[in-house]
Amino acid sequence: MNRNVILTCAVTGAGDTTGKNPNVPITPQQIADDCIAAAKAGASVAHIHVRDPETGGISHSVEHFREVMERVREADADIVMNITAGGGGDWIPDAEDPTRGGPGTDIQTPAQRHAPVGELLPELCTLDCGSLNFGDMVYVNTADWLREHARLVQAAGVKPELECFDLGHVWFARQLRQEGLLDGDPLFQLCLGIPWGAEADPETMLAMRNKLPENANWAAFGIGRHQMPMVAQAMLLGGHARVGLEDNLYLKKGVMATNAQLVEKAGTLIENLGGRVMSPAETRAHLELRDPKTGQTVAKAAGGDA
Repeated sequence: MNRNVILTCAVTGAGDTTGKNPNVPITPQQIADDCIAAAKAGASVAHIHVRDPETGGISHSVEHFREVMERVREADADIVMNITAGGGGDWIPDAEDPTRGGPGTDIQTPAQRHAPVGELLPELCTLDCGSLNFGDMVYVNTADWLREHARLVQAAGVKPELECFDLGHVWFARQLRQEGLLDGDPLFQLCLGIPWGAEADPETMLAMRNKLPENANWAAFGIGRHQMPMVAQAMLLGGHARVGLEDNLYLKKGVMATNAQLVEKAGTLIENLGGRVMSPAETRAHLELRDPKTGQTVAKAAGGDA
């Protein structure tokens, strides 16, 4: 059991959720405000996507990411920032010509995916570790693309959060480490409950956890109604946790959530199980992240625990 939990809040995502819950932030200011609210509610890390302010749809704009980062850094609340680098992989075959992408297809090169990370240098960024039948589309990440992306992240000195949506993704992440494309103790995020990847249940989480390297830090999340059960399950199995409106829109059945409310609910759950949520400063030390104020890597506390 892990009693010192890094709690991430994934504040918005890129899915078609803005019409389902009015609390999903859309503009850079709204996304930054929710990062700050999550920090004040007790979150250790904010994981961000950005959206088109006019449509609420997917955006990869470096300037939108920059505005979010600057607003959060200027605020009076500290939080570790984690920029997505997993956009631009959506493939939906055209109905008339399946060799071409149809409406909704959104493909970027590894260099394009990496651009906000390489320019803004957050403490963390995501590195998705494989392709997936993601609902009714295919999320595309070829092995060579991922190797190229891992090299870019490594050169930038940003720690990758290795997003694993299925057991084979854990296998490939271990391969990246074997090839020298990951520095330090790896950080995994086990992504559960997304059709048609790994299921959100204890057996699946345990199977994926058991395939991680011995020195790995790891967290897990479940989507929808599985969100809070997976917080508890991850803690009990020795991991960290993630909540937020990217993954779940409800505080309880029929009640729309805010990001801050989900952080508070998860924090209470962690405390009721006998644990505590780690502060952003403790998180930087535990994961040996770069301090945004000094630019220096924070040393892990003596004994390995922050």
